[in-house]
Amino acid sequence: MTHLARLEREALCDTLVTTGPGAPTLCSPWTTADLAAHLVVRERRPDLAPGIWVPALASRLEDGMAEYAAKPWDELVDLVRSGPPAWSPTQNSRVDNAVNLVEFFIHHEDVLRGDEAVGPRRELTERESRALWKTLSRMGKLFFRRSPVGVVLRTPGRDSLQVKEATDLGTVVVEGLPSELLLAAYGRRRVAALDVTGGEAAVAGLWDAPLGLG
Repeated sequence: MTHLARLEREALCDTLVTTGPGAPTLCSPWTTADLAAHLVVRERRPDLAPGIWVPALASRLEDGMAEYAAKPWDELVDLVRSGPPAWSPTQNSRVDNAVNLVEFFIHHEDVLRGDEAVGPRRELTERESRALWKTLSRMGKLFFRRSPVGVVLRTPGRDSLQVKEATDLGTVVVEGLPSELLLAAYGRRRVAALDVTGGEAAVAGLWDAPLGLG
């Protein structure tokens, strides 16, 4: 059975072929070409990665991304589709799933929901939804660690997750499909279909917080 990160990579590349290089993404001002270039640099150019964290090296990273973004579209998409070079640990399917499944899922949604409309654009399989919920179970406390309020995640057919303990400001309950909850956890709440329960100040505090890994 093909592992999920590989399937999500293929699905993203199929979407990129359809949208073309100039389509908007949720990572504005990035276009689809910029996002594809980011994915290629992430996998193939570790020498440029320090530019993400070191301001003095940011221009080198930007130049590298611009070089890839300027490639013919079919060539750029093929670089994303073909995956990492032979020396990359993500050639191993378990490592690939751990490192790339969520990365490709989030960026696929960045393309699918680039028009900023709310709600799913595709129906995920139970296998995919289960994997995303597992990610939330494992990393939810990290994603929501900077929330000033308690946070409980709920999705149909599964136990609730307390990803942040209650604070003096109270607790917010966020309910939705695993895909929508993960988007919210990565700062894409504006396009996620969610039911939110909690006091007005508590909800505002949650959504104003810098969620995610950054």
